[in-house]
Amino acid sequence: MSKHGTVHWTELMTRDVTGTKAFYEAMCGWTFSEMPMPTGMYYLGMRGGVPVAGLFDVSGSDFEGYEPQWMTYFAVDDIDAALEQTRDAGGKIAREVFEIPGVGRIAMITDPGGAELGIMTPAETA
Repeated sequence: MSKHGTVHWTELMTRDVTGTKAFYEAMCGWTFSEMPMPTGMYYLGMRGGVPVAGLFDVSGSDFEGYEPQWMTYFAVDDIDAALEQTRDAGGKIAREVFEIPGVGRIAMITDPGGAELGIMTPAETA
């Protein structure tokens, strides 16, 4: 379980799944396992049998406007309180809380400088 304020997960949004997987297989020694999702296939990057990152395709119409990028998610003990703290500290809410069963409660925010990140209360404590 990730502790409050630490990186919990990171994932890569890409338009070239095949090329991207090949790149990280060669550079990092990752293997990939597939996990079907409602919006398409999600790929778990694995190192030594341990999941280290996610990867998914953003070339479909559901992801219009998204650029290929890495997205980092920070663990928070209480996502509702973290959203209030985000507002109070000058951040903005880009996407309100949504839940992914077995994963946790997630929201997308931007910091005062405009950088987007995810915050989540992982399922173990959600």
